Amino acid sequence: MIFKRFQWDILVRVILLFVVLTATAFLLVLKLYIYAVLLLPVIIYQVMDFYNFHKLAQKEVAQFVESIQYRDFSRNFNVSQAPYELKPLRKGFNDITSAFKVISKEKETQYQYLQKILELVDTGILSYETESGEVVWMNESLKRMLLTPYLKTIHSLAKRDETLYNQVIELKPGNTAIATIHQEKNTFRILLSATAFQTEGKKFHLIAFQNVNEALDETESKAWQKLLSVMTHEIMNSVAPISSLADTLKNRLQESVAHLDNTNGVVDDLEVGINTIKRRSEGLLKFAEVYRNLNKIITPTLKHVFVRDLFENMHNLMEPTLEQKDIELEIILKDPDLTVDVDTNLIEQVLINLILNAIDAVKDAAEPRIILSAVLNPNQKVTVRVTDNGIGMTEDVMNNIFIPFFSTKKNGSGIGLSLCKQIMMLHKGNIQVQSVEGKGTAFLLQF
Repeated sequence: MIFKRFQWDILVRVILLFVVLTATAFLLVLKLYIYAVLLLPVIIYQVMDFYNFHKLAQKEVAQFVESIQYRDFSRNFNVSQAPYELKPLRKGFNDITSAFKVISKEKETQYQYLQKILELVDTGILSYETESGEVVWMNESLKRMLLTPYLKTIHSLAKRDETLYNQVIELKPGNTAIATIHQEKNTFRILLSATAFQTEGKKFHLIAFQNVNEALDETESKAWQKLLSVMTHEIMNSVAPISSLADTLKNRLQESVAHLDNTNGVVDDLEVGINTIKRRSEGLLKFAEVYRNLNKIITPTLKHVFVRDLFENMHNLMEPTLEQKDIELEIILKDPDLTVDVDTNLIEQVLINLILNAIDAVKDAAEPRIILSAVLNPNQKVTVRVTDNGIGMTEDVMNNIFIPFFSTKKNGSGIGLSLCKQIMMLHKGNIQVQSVEGKGTAFLLQF
């Protein structure tokens, strides 16, 4: 409607100009030059008016196009002070910009809403252009996982973690893979999921980084519990009769020894053999009973306790052993009011186990030292550290120390750290290890 009116304004001007030109031409044919000269100013005025009208309209259109190009939908064209013939045009421009403003506001609201959701989720999200590798977007969760505020291209990830970079690049859309993220003082496993999409002629990859460390630990722990349950059941059922039979045979042998010929020491050898069978049977039964304890941890009774009280109990309990071995125990607690919700007995069992391991690790150190510390992380989680300056561990050992039966000690049962891990899982927390061979080890209890 508005543009039709605008077109009518142009048509009227063209018709008027055509009439005046026709009249002038008619007068010139009749040789009425005086009258034709009188119409000349009218022609000049109409041409200038038409030119000015076209120039103003062109200027208005240019301004409107500029506002659209730069998405400046706040721009308003003054209708009341506009020339009469441009009022419909300006009103039309204002209506169009108002419509664009509403659409833009809705899109911005949706974008902000979606962005807030993506920032709140624990899953890391990364989007990059497939061809150039340019990173389009990454959320805060991923920045915390990678400990980096910015990635210009996906290839920049290779400098931080080459193994992870290769897994991300090789992951096909629609597929998933388990990867490991190595932070400065932390290592955890993630589930990588990939998808692809295309827009404006460009292809993009979207990668999701989901922390599945706790889920995998829980699954692994349940699997070990089932295995231990079956093993202990089978061992005890199979060995108990052997031990009982060995005991019976020993008694029968002692009753019959007076009637047997022991000239060549056959009876003595038989008695030694029976005693060996009995002793090893009892050892296997004890072994099975020890590992059965892995499945006997009860549901923790959580209480709100001060970390300083936990540390004080550990100091009082371990002080005689530490003094005897000339080992320094340093306690660092910057916030004396730091608290955790734990089962005191179970967590003290974990700390005792870790400190005993640390004592064993620093026995050959020139200046043996164990540090017990706790901090509140930015994510409001409490982390307790047991650090030593002992012999450290190889990466292979670190990957296996929480597996039941695994031990680096000659007389170790391999149950201690497995129990620690299960206790931490019961507290909805986790235990991690950091170590440098020859420099020391740190165990982190994260609640």
